[in-house]
Formats: sequence, structure tokens, C-alpha cells
Amino acid sequence: MTAPEPATGPKPLVVVGDVLLDEDIEGVAARLAPDAPAPVVDVTGDRRHPGGAGLAAALAARGGRHVTLVTALGDDPASEAVRRELRGRVRLIEIPLKGTLPVKTRVLASGRPVVRIDRGGGTPGEPDGEVRDALDSAHAVLVADYGGHTAGAVRRHLEAVARRTPLVWDPHPRGEAPVPGARLVTPNAAEARALCPGDGESLRAYAERGVELAERWRAAGVAVTLGERGVLLARPGPGTPMLVPPPYRATGDPCGAGDCFAATTAAALADGLLPEEALQRAVAEAAAFVAAGGAGNPELWRDGPAPRPADEPGACGAYDLAERVRARGGTVVATGGCFDVVHAGHVGLLESARGIGDCLIVCLNSDASVARRKGPGRPLNPLADRARVLAALGSVDAVLVFEEDTPEAVLARLRPDVWVKGGDYSVQDLPEAEVLRTWGGQAVVLPYLDGRSTTLLTRRAAKAAAGEPRPPGA
Repeated sequence: MTAPEPATGPKPLVVVGDVLLDEDIEGVAARLAPDAPAPVVDVTGDRRHPGGAGLAAALAARGGRHVTLVTALGDDPASEAVRRELRGRVRLIEIPLKGTLPVKTRVLASGRPVVRIDRGGGTPGEPDGEVRDALDSAHAVLVADYGGHTAGAVRRHLEAVARRTPLVWDPHPRGEAPVPGARLVTPNAAEARALCPGDGESLRAYAERGVELAERWRAAGVAVTLGERGVLLARPGPGTPMLVPPPYRATGDPCGAGDCFAATTAAALADGLLPEEALQRAVAEAAAFVAAGGAGNPELWRDGPAPRPADEPGACGAYDLAERVRARGGTVVATGGCFDVVHAGHVGLLESARGIGDCLIVCLNSDASVARRKGPGRPLNPLADRARVLAALGSVDAVLVFEEDTPEAVLARLRPDVWVKGGDYSVQDLPEAEVLRTWGGQAVVLPYLDGRSTTLLTRRAAKAAAGEPRPPGA
């Protein structure tokens, strides 16, 4: 029996693929072993969560989407751990697993991987009619292939569904070839090089690989993920590839970013977006996922809403970023405002603020907050545009949106060491100064370029539109 389709909102998605159990052992390495030049890691904690197709399904289910996960699970402790973590998040359709679920253990010292240990493995059995029914009801299908042969076990069903339903295939060099007719195949750069050996890591080289793979697999498009450079979309035959760059440079743990990218792409196609639109959304979501700490972010596996709305670039990582900077003894700097039209005064202020500490977080007024503060006709630019412009600046590490007229509430949670405002304020006039004193924070005023403000710029633009001459030096 299939689940009822929602009349509105996110459309159902089916994820087919190999689930892993990811385990992170965290610690500190301050010395070498006496019997070998190897670091000794003093363990401070560990966490376990579903990886592979399990992570992709959990990410796709954020926001209330109905997600069905078709995967192979057994009777081993790792399979039981995955079932517990996914219960209530996704609908599971299990294929019997002959063997044990793969477990991938990372040992991290001060957040950096030292070694990875892989254990387990098995072979999936035969799927039943429930798998076919689930695929028939999907608005899109994601195949998360991790080389465990689940996609091979379901291949004939996938070949049938690809002819009528958007299908995204996230491949693996040791896995199955995508079925003909896939809407998008999403190899990363290393996978593309392994599948199409050859010299060169230029955009042109990856575009050529993408075209070759699209023709080999008879796919509508191949989207090669290139990390900080973004995603390169190639199609069969001649034509110009499309590069989708990330909206900002994300720093953080990239573990799971590929799953986030593939899941977001498939979910966007389920909702009716074009492939180009789906890739833009997926690139932005993957960047935010990395900034928030990747698959190891504990907020991801807590009950309740997702850590961030999808339309707030970088916001989800602000609190986590502040914690990481404080943990290593750094200084957290924050500033705030409407930033309706970012001008030279803003840029100078932000660059100076970033120079004070080890990260800069911008607290940004929401559209409703700007309208209350500035009056009718404001903001001139909507929240998503203002946040995107700020996040693109090299001086800004994260953007955090608040709904109130002043940012005291968000500052009480963020707890920056330094709060910065421009020279058109005084510390005594800042309502935020009092709340900063409760945890020992400091409010400061930085010099501000005279004559630069959004209000002055809009007045000048109005005069120019009316044909009034611009004063000398203005």
C-alpha cells in the first residue's frame, strides 16, 4: 500500500541505494606513540549516524517531505542502529542483506581526520513487489550508489521508472552504471576522473568528461561536482556546459556534502523544477550543509525542524561557527543591520570588523523588520538577495537573520565577543551594549565612510531620475 500523496507542499521522493553506518570518534592528539611515529588520540566523544543512502534520505525528508528509502539491511547491530535512527524520519522498504552492514569509522583529532577504518559488507537479496509500488508512486527517484549492489538488485525496476519519472543517479566507481534515461547523474571530480581517465583538471577537461559520460550512459545530463568551484553540467553532443558556482565559500566538514547535493537535486526535480534550477538550489544547500558541520552536525539528527530554512544562505552555520571559533580560543565578532543596498561604507565596515577577530557573523534584519524600521517601500531588496550579497563578501563568514526590530535576542544566543557598529552610532546609544555585558562581550564603534548610506543613495537616485544635476564631489 502506497502512502497518500500530499495535495500541496513537497512531493514524494524515493531513495534507492546502499546504507552505511558512519561512526566518528573524536579526540585530541597532543603526542606521538612511543613505539611508532603515529599520533595518540585521547578520545573525547563519539557519534554514530546513517550514511550513504540513509543520510541522503534523511536530508531529503527535512521540511516534511515524504521519503521512502529502499535499501538492504540485515540482523547485525549496525543495521539495527540504522533502523533506530531512521525511524520516524523516512519510510523503510528493506531488501534482505546477506552479510553485515558496512561500518565506516573516522578517527578525528581536533576535528581533522586521522584515519578511516572500514568494516563489514554484504550482498542484497531479491526485492519484492513493495519496491515496484513505491517507485511507481514517486515524483522523483534518487539512486545513491555506494558500490553495495542495491541498485543492481532493483535495476529492472529503475529502468522502467526512468522512462517516465525524473531519476537522479549518484554513481560510484565500483557500483552500477546508471540506467539509460537518467535525468541527471552526479559524479564528483574524483569519480569523473576514475570513470574517464585522462590528464587535466581544468573546467574544459571536466566538461569533456561530462559529455563522454552522458553519451556513455545515455543520460540527459551529467553534473560533475567540483567542490569550491561548484557544479559543471554537461549534456550529450556539442554545446556549452553550464557552471553553477556556490553562493559563498563554505568552510567546515565536507563529509556528506555529496549526499546533500544529490538529495536536494532529486527533491527539486520532484517538485517540478528544471534541472538547471534544481542544481542551483542543490549547490546552495550543499554549501550551507558544509558550513553547518556536515553529516557530523548533531542538530541534523535531533528531532524537530531542520537546522535552517533553505532560503537563508549560510545562516545555519552561524551558531556552530561561533562555537567552533570559541572552542579553539578565537574571537567571535558580529555586526548587524539592514544592508538593503550594500555600498562602499558597508564594505569598509565589514572588512574592518573581520580584522578584529577570527570570524565575522552578520545579523541581518528580516524584510518585516526592515519595513518597520525604515518605513514604506523598504527594503528595496528582499531578504534572500541581501543575504546572498553579504555571504559572497570575503569578509563575512556567516549570515544570521532575525525578525525583531533589534538583535538582542539573537545576540543572547550567539554570544559574540565583540559587537561592531558603524561610526554613525555611539556605544551609549546601542541597545545591544547592555545584553553584551551579561557575558563579558564588548560593543565597539568603527569609523564609517562619510556620506555613504542607503538613504542618501536612494535620494541621490531619485534626484537623478528627476533630472536634477549631481553636486560636485557627491
